[in-house]
Amino acid sequence: MNRLGITAPSGVADNTLGLSWHDSTWIPILNTTNVMEYFSQASNPFFDRTCNNEIVKMQRLNPDQLLNMSGLEYALLHVQEPILYVIRKQHRHSPQQVTPLAEYYIIAGIVYQAPDLASVLNSRLLSAVYHIQSSFEEAFNFSRYHPSKGYYWDFKSQKGAEKIKTVEKEKPKEESSSLFQRQRVDMLLGELIKKFPLPAIPSQVKPTNPAPVKTEAENGVQENKEKVEVKQEAKVKPPPEKKPRLN
Repeated sequence: MNRLGITAPSGVADNTLGLSWHDSTWIPILNTTNVMEYFSQASNPFFDRTCNNEIVKMQRLNPDQLLNMSGLEYALLHVQEPILYVIRKQHRHSPQQVTPLAEYYIIAGIVYQAPDLASVLNSRLLSAVYHIQSSFEEAFNFSRYHPSKGYYWDFKSQKGAEKIKTVEKEKPKEESSSLFQRQRVDMLLGELIKKFPLPAIPSQVKPTNPAPVKTEAENGVQENKEKVEVKQEAKVKPPPEKKPRLN
């Protein structure tokens, strides 16, 4: 960290995603009304002094005049006092049309640049490839081969057991998320669902139950039962009719 409050990891000088900035004198009094002035400090590496905000400030114009100007500008996008402020860098084409360029978030007075989607995907893919490669290397240490058995796994060897214990000791404990982080994630997910609602799923028509198909054996048994019933009906003769007596 230098005297201006700028922190940059080694080897990330050209990448603004690795930068952070703050001014300790402003942090206790930071609020919605002065957060844009705080962001426009000359020592802030994320602020471009050629933007329309600086022109309005130098000419002492009404901030609403930004809507009638075209070019680069910064706008306060979201506020959750007293800890979170989100500022968007955008290019204004007309009062109704803007093109987002970058977003910055201020947490507890420290300014960071929000990563873009490509950087997030690249980081996640590199992390996944690293863990997959590590798992293959770990599994290779337990594979064995014998001419009579072929390939097999040996997890009971002392070398493998010692390696497992070493990995378990080196594995860092994951910290549980705070209540603030969970509420923020729920709020952001809710805003995304409002902007991009899920498509309505058409109701699926349930097919009617088809009549059961009888097998040939079942059909043959049914035919035999019908024949037996017909024969039994033929054997049973009706009783003879009674003739009346003649006196």
